[in-house]
Amino acid sequence: MLEINNVYKTFNPGTINEKRALNGLNLTLNDGDFVTVIGGNGAGKSTMLNMVAGVYPVDSGSIVIDGVDVTRLPEHKRAKYLGRVFQDPMMGTAADMWIEENMALASRRGQRRGLKWAIGKAEREKFRYMLKELDLGLENRLSAKVGLLSGGQRQALTLLMAVMKKPKLLLLDEHTAALDPKTAAKVLALSDKFIEEEHLTAMMVTHNMKDAIAHGNRLIMMNNGRIILDVSGEEKKKLTVEYLLEAFTKLSGSEFANDRALLS
Repeated sequence: MLEINNVYKTFNPGTINEKRALNGLNLTLNDGDFVTVIGGNGAGKSTMLNMVAGVYPVDSGSIVIDGVDVTRLPEHKRAKYLGRVFQDPMMGTAADMWIEENMALASRRGQRRGLKWAIGKAEREKFRYMLKELDLGLENRLSAKVGLLSGGQRQALTLLMAVMKKPKLLLLDEHTAALDPKTAAKVLALSDKFIEEEHLTAMMVTHNMKDAIAHGNRLIMMNNGRIILDVSGEEKKKLTVEYLLEAFTKLSGSEFANDRALLS
């Protein structure tokens, strides 16, 4: 479902601020894989997701989604293949629009605009049913502005909108980092539910090693823009935070440097 082939990316080349973010990155995700991604500060985790989404062009290498080479496609043309939830709950939705208007935009993604863009009764009932699945009381607030929702409610709505069109690939970029522990657990449970029910292929960057171990069928660890550890299946279920820290030190030759990961 996803092939990242020998991708390099350097920011600010030839300057004092030059930074090699991806260093010959190779990664293949099979259909239905749910991969969690961990690594130290500046390991290239979010850069990898941004490269897949087309936020930045690659310096060299290729990116293929479901057999389609998207390496040279701009971000807006890749959007039809992807669902994405960001770290900031304020991103991914339009604050000044109603909940049902945001959902309508998500359900029409990739379609040509016409005279039938009004929200009909049947579609409104469909939205109400989908929101009820979130168990956050939003099904009775279809005409509420999204900007009035709490961070957790907004992130849950963004997640729902991201999977409405069953994307080829779901990208979760530290999507619970800005939430309190209880709300984060709720959003993670919803993520698991949507990914399993829709049989989605997903990649989740997280600073929380316990979450990285508990969720998904595969875990990769990054350092200096490349993957240094790739664990899946039964082996992944046996992982511990202590093992991951020891593995990082052994494989990278340095101590794990991510304050949020260590604190969590």
